[in-house]
Formats: sequence, C-alpha cells, structure tokens
Amino acid sequence: MKKYSKLFVFASVLTMLCYAGCGASGEMNSAVAEAPAVADAPAEAGKSGADAVAEADGGDVADNAVGYEEYVDIAVEADGIGGAEDALADAGSAPEFSPELSLAEAKDAFSSLEGAGEINSAEIAPAPAEDVSIEPEPVPEPEPETTPERLSAIGMLTAGQWNDHENWGFFSNLVNTGLVQFPSFGIDPTQRIAVTVTDNNGTPLPNAEVFLNSDTETIWKAVTDKHGNAYVFEMNGKTGANLTVTQGEASETVEIQPASVDEQGNALTDTRAYTIRLDTGVSLYHDTQIMFIVDTTGSMGDEMLYLQSDFSAIAEEAGDENTTYSVNFYKDEGDEYVTNCSGFTGDISAIKSKLNSEYASGGGDEPEAVYEVLKETIFAPDWKEESVKIAFLIYDAPPHDETEFEAIISEASAKGIHIIPVVSSNGSRETELFGRALAICTNGEYVFLTDDSGIGGSHLEPIIGDYTVEPLHDIIVRIIQEYKQ
Repeated sequence: MKKYSKLFVFASVLTMLCYAGCGASGEMNSAVAEAPAVADAPAEAGKSGADAVAEADGGDVADNAVGYEEYVDIAVEADGIGGAEDALADAGSAPEFSPELSLAEAKDAFSSLEGAGEINSAEIAPAPAEDVSIEPEPVPEPEPETTPERLSAIGMLTAGQWNDHENWGFFSNLVNTGLVQFPSFGIDPTQRIAVTVTDNNGTPLPNAEVFLNSDTETIWKAVTDKHGNAYVFEMNGKTGANLTVTQGEASETVEIQPASVDEQGNALTDTRAYTIRLDTGVSLYHDTQIMFIVDTTGSMGDEMLYLQSDFSAIAEEAGDENTTYSVNFYKDEGDEYVTNCSGFTGDISAIKSKLNSEYASGGGDEPEAVYEVLKETIFAPDWKEESVKIAFLIYDAPPHDETEFEAIISEASAKGIHIIPVVSSNGSRETELFGRALAICTNGEYVFLTDDSGIGGSHLEPIIGDYTVEPLHDIIVRIIQEYKQ
C-alpha cells in the first residue's frame, strides 16, 4: 500500500517539475494543474514507466506533461535507480523540486515498475487539487545496529584527560579573568590550599588526614594520595585559620595565610601551598574500591555499550585480588527508576551481569538525577576506611538547578574518594564546569570524550590547555593504576 501510494505521489510531483525544468512555455494544461483523481485501470507487469502511470491515472498526467515520458523511460532503462537520480538531477532547477523527498520516492517507485502487477486505485490517494508542493514525511532516525564492527568501534571511544591541580596557574587565570565562573551547584573550588605531607626524610606519606580549621570548627577534610598530596577548600564564606595533619599518633598543626584579594576586596584564585612533616612511617592501603556511576538515560547508549563491552578488559588490566567493584545507574524522576545502586564485589561475572541487564532509555530533558545518585553512593556504608577509593561518574547532563553539592563533595573528600567525571556527548559548558569542580575538590581527574572516534554525537571542547587524545580504555586503566598504592 505504501509503495504504490508513493508511486502516484512521485508521478504527480515529477510531472510538475519536468514542466518547469524542460523549458515549456505558456500556462500549464488544466488537467495537470487540477491533478484529477486516479482511475481504476490497473498497470500490467512489463509496461514502460510512462504507460503504467498513464494507465493508472487515466492518461492525463503523462500525456500532458512535457518531457515526463522521456524522464520515466530513462529511469526505467537504467534499472530504476541510477536513471532516476539522473532524471531528477536534470529537473533540479524546477522551483518545487525537493531532492530529499523526490530521490527517496524515485528509488521506491522505479524499483517496482517492471513487476508492478495491479495497482489498486483505492489504495492510492489523489494529489491535492491546488497545492503542488508536497512536504516530506518525517523519517525516524534508525537505531544503530549492534554489530561486531560497531561494538569494536565503540570499544575505541576516544577521550582526553585534564588535571586542574597540575595546571593551577591556567585555572586561576580562567577564574580571575572571568572566563569561567563558580560556584557550580554550590561547589566553589577556587579557594584551594595545597598540602604535601612527608616523613622526616622527605618521603611522601599517603593516607594522612588533613584538616582545614576555622577558629571554631573543621571546615574541610582530605586524605593524602600515594604522592602525599591533598587539597582542602575555603568555601561559601568559610575561612580557614590553620591546618592539622595526622597519621596514627603523629600530628602537626600550622597556621595559614589568607587568600590574596583584588582591588575590590574579592579573594583571588592563587597558589597557597604547605609542606608538613610528620614523625611517622609510610602506611599503604592494599585494597582498592572502584565504583562506576552511569547515567542510563536515552542519550547514553554508546557509553553503556562501551562499559558493557570493555569492563572485563578494564578489570583484567587494572584490577587484582584486592580490587572490588560497584556499578550504579541513574535516570530521573518519572523514568523507570531514579537510582539503581549496588554494593562492592570482587565477582567480575556478577558485575558483568548487572551491566548487561541495563540499557539506555528515558530522560528527555537535560537535567538528570545526579544529586540523588551521588548522595546515595558517596554516603554508602560499604566504603572501607583503609582502601584507595575511585568513583567514575559517566554522564552528559548537569543536575537539577535547585541542587547543591557541598555536603556531598566534602563527604567524598573526607573519605578519600577520588571522583573522576567522564563527560560524554552533547555535554554543555555547565556540565563541564560541574565536572571539573567535582574533580578538583576530590583530588580527581577530569575526563571528556572527543569526536575523534566518530562515535555518538558531538563532544564539547573543554576550556583547557593542550591535551592528548587517547582511547578511553587507556585513560581509565591508567587512572586506576595511578591511584592504587
């Protein structure tokens, strides 16, 4: 039914186009202009394109259209496809010509002419009597096939990596010149204090606790990484007076200087750094906990397929017998679920099974339930006290506007959870700055997908310096290995 209805539509449109495109003079024959209804005469198999159409519509259209029969016969003689393209290209100067519609209709119509058999006129809608311009029917985007070749390509998703702590002068200039602005959803990483903790011999001390105190309370806590580095923050009007560093029975406290200010008295983003020595030895964490937090709304299909197809390779390359994993998913209010979270396990098969049961769907607007899933996962009770903790947040949309994350992110920092945002396709500048704030405040890395793989939608170029494009797999594995002790 749909095929033959297209044939008549194509005949009517092409009649008008050829009249305009072949140099005919004078006014159009009234039989063509009025576009009479199709008669009941069937078209027999083996007739030429012109004869079949003429018989189906009573002869008026084909007989009265200058050049129509010539173009139909050219197309039929060329097996209905290439000829149709040539004919339509020749008629392309006609004002009503719509290449996108006509070429699709031509391929459908001409491919069926030689063996068309009977055309049921009751199934063919007549052309409009007065309006000769025909709008194309919307064609839905086909779902990409999950072929081995496509899965292989998805496994090669490309990304870049950026660390604002290692480029603090660059970040400070962005903030101080107003090119980027904070806070982002209640997180202001601009008033950073960098702390390096060593033993008496200058050897970096991992897993030392660093407290930023005001005169009355602790306003931020962090845990040193394996290089002895930690970062604490003055945020939302809270000003620090001193730093206290502890590990076991050893403890040291130092006073700190206030931030520099501009001519208006506003605090500038600058470098305040302290090295503190403790009279203690190195204490390493042997356990590693790796969490994946994944947006599973409709736009995240490629990223879901990537994790489903690559998780085993990541675990094999970066994990060991002391590594456990947790996979957590989120959508938004009104979807199948808001959050779907689970605890840590070393059972790779169980993780793969949970990953493979999920698929991207829902969403539909930009903000998603980022607040809800981070609150649930960061405050989860099964983070071990003595473990290296890494949380990959794979997402492409910001939280809802009314949410603020200071309490959640300060909790992550206090536990020593390194949040690694992985910003996917269609991310906005708001999404980027939110991710960079998360990474800065938890001593994490900022990761972003790039267009180099050719997979998925376009990816926002972040406001950063030079970076190297690599497979996402390589970046994830390297980050895990860099944090493990």
